[in-house]
Formats: sequence, C-alpha cells, structure tokens
Amino acid sequence: MSQAVSFQTVIEFVEALSEEEQDVLFDLIQRRRISKQRQEIAQNAEKTMEAVRNGTAKRGTAAEIMADIFGDEE
Repeated sequence: MSQAVSFQTVIEFVEALSEEEQDVLFDLIQRRRISKQRQEIAQNAEKTMEAVRNGTAKRGTAAEIMADIFGDEE
C-alpha cells in the first residue's frame, strides 16, 4: 500500500504540471468520478430490482413512502 500524501502536497504536484497536463488530469479525474457515480447508480438499481423480485420493496406514491419513512399517518 502506498503512503498517504497530504492534500497540500497533491496541489503542489498539480501546480508543477504544465497547463496541458493539468487539463488531462482534470479530465481524467472527472471521467473517473462519473464512472464511479454510474457504478453506484447501477448497484442501487440492482438492489432495488432484487427487493422487487423478493417482494420486499415498498410501493406507493412519494407522499405514501415519505409518510411510511417518517411514521406520519394520513
């Protein structure tokens, strides 16, 4: 496992890069974050579909679900 690097050190390394290298780095970071978000969405969707298949998913309008979550009675 690599040793942790301080945030300030990372900033200094990035500032030492050329503008073109910084642009490439920022683009790469953005693409990886988007990919991670897509993976999380897919995992959440799979959990939801599994709950539907198992019959454990709650169904209803948004208001009904919120009332169930917060224990409100309608």
